[in-house]
Amino acid sequence: MATMTMMAKRFVIAGLLCICTSIRPSIRPSIYPSTMSASKAAQNLARFATSSASTGNYKVLVIGGGTGGLAAANQVYNLFKSQGQTLASGDIAIVDSNPHHDYQPGWTVVGSGLATKEEFRRPLASLIPGHIAQVHGRAAAFEPHNNRVILEGGLRVGYDYLVVAPGLEIKYDKIKGLSSALADPSSSKVSTIYSYDTADKTFDLIKAHRGKGEAIFTQPFGPVKCAGAPQKIAYMADSYWKDVAKTPYHSTFVTGMPTMFGQPDYSKVLNTLRQEKGIDAAFNHNLVEVRGQTAVFEVLAGDNKGKKVEKQFGLLHVTPPMGAFEWIKKSPLADAAGWVDVDAGTLQHKKFENVFSLGDASSLPTSKTAAAITAEAPVLAHNLVHHMQTGQVGNAIYDGYASCPLFTGRGELLLAEFKYGLERKETFGSLVDQSKPNRAFYHLTKDIFPRTYFSKMTQGEWFGPRTIFPPQF
Repeated sequence: MATMTMMAKRFVIAGLLCICTSIRPSIRPSIYPSTMSASKAAQNLARFATSSASTGNYKVLVIGGGTGGLAAANQVYNLFKSQGQTLASGDIAIVDSNPHHDYQPGWTVVGSGLATKEEFRRPLASLIPGHIAQVHGRAAAFEPHNNRVILEGGLRVGYDYLVVAPGLEIKYDKIKGLSSALADPSSSKVSTIYSYDTADKTFDLIKAHRGKGEAIFTQPFGPVKCAGAPQKIAYMADSYWKDVAKTPYHSTFVTGMPTMFGQPDYSKVLNTLRQEKGIDAAFNHNLVEVRGQTAVFEVLAGDNKGKKVEKQFGLLHVTPPMGAFEWIKKSPLADAAGWVDVDAGTLQHKKFENVFSLGDASSLPTSKTAAAITAEAPVLAHNLVHHMQTGQVGNAIYDGYASCPLFTGRGELLLAEFKYGLERKETFGSLVDQSKPNRAFYHLTKDIFPRTYFSKMTQGEWFGPRTIFPPQF
C-alpha cells in the first residue's frame, strides 16, 4: 500500500510540476570575447593567438549540448553545489555549435498533426546556465592521453574530465536515393519524423494520402533513437485515417528487426495490437533503396536471405539507419562497434578513467531514449564527482532503465519501461496494467512532459520515475 501511495503521489507531483514550471531563460559564457568581461576576453584572444591553437583547460568538458550533455553538465555542477563545493563559473563547458536544441520525441507528435515543430525547439543558449560555458565548435577527434579534444578547424580544448554525449549520426546515405527523395518538397511521397525539416512533411503526406498505393512505414536493422518511434507513426497515421478522415487506408510496417519490439512482453502486445488494427507487417526486411515510388528491401533472414524485394508505395515513411559518428569510431575511445566504450554500470570509460559517456553515443546496452538519460545522468554525475574528489569512481550503478512511450493511436499510449536483461521495470505497474494503452499516459507524454523536459530535465533537475528527487548512492 505504501508503494502504491508513493507512486500515485509521484504521478500527481509530476503533473503539477509540469503544469506550473516554465522555461528559465539564461545567458551562458562563451569562448567568444563579445560575451565576456574585458579581462576574460583578453585571455581568450591570447589563446587564439597562440600557435598551439588551444583554449586552455576546463575541469569538466562535455561534448554535446543535447539531452545527455545538458543533463550531465548541470547535474555535475548541482552535485558539487549540494556538497557546498560550488565550482567556479566556466569550470564546466559544453562543446556544441548547434544554435538550436530540439525535443526530438516531439517530432512524432508533429508528424501526427498534433503540434507544430517550433513548439519543440529552443535556442541552445537559453538552456545553458550562466555558470556553464559554451565552446562554439564541433568535436572532430580525441587525444585522451593528452586530455584534449580537437575541434573542426584544429582548435584544441583541454580538460581534467571528459563527458562524451554527442548523440548518434543519422545515415541517410546508407539507403540509395533516400536523401534526394526527402529533399523533394512537392512530388515526393517520402518523409521521416527523424528530422526537424521533414517532421511536418510527414503529416502533410498522411493527410493527403488517398489510398492510391500502399502506405509503408519502415524500421532499419540495428539501433535507432527510440526504437518504438517507427511504429508509433504507423499507428498514428492509421488512427488519423480512421478517426479523423473517416476513410481507413491499408498500411504495412516493414522492419529489419525480427519482432515488433525488443522487450518480448511488449512485443507480443504490440504485435496483437497491430493485427487488430489491420496493419500488415514484414519482419527481417531492410530498406536499401528508394527509386521513384518503389521501395527496395533486402531480406535478412530465412530461406530468402539476401533476396531483394520491391514494393510500390503511395506513402513511404522511412526510419533511416543510425550509428556512431565516424570521428568517434576512429578515436581511442571507441569499442569495436564504434560506440564510446564505457562500463555498463558506472558509465566510466574502460581505459581512460577521467572519461565518461552517456546517451546515444555510449556503448551502454540499453535503448537509446531520452528516458534512459534520466537514470544515466545521476549515475555519471555521482561517479565523476566522486572520482574528482577521491581519485576513485563512485558506487553508483546504472541498471539499464529505459522507457519508450508508444503512441498507439489518438488518445492512447502504451508506456514500456524496462532495464538490463529486458526485465520490465514499471513505474505505475502496481496501479495500472502498463501493457495496455492508456489515455492518461497519452496526455502525460504529449502535453505535460515536453514542458518538464525544457524546464527541468535540461537543467539537471528531473530524475524520471523519481520526478524531482535525485537518487541517493
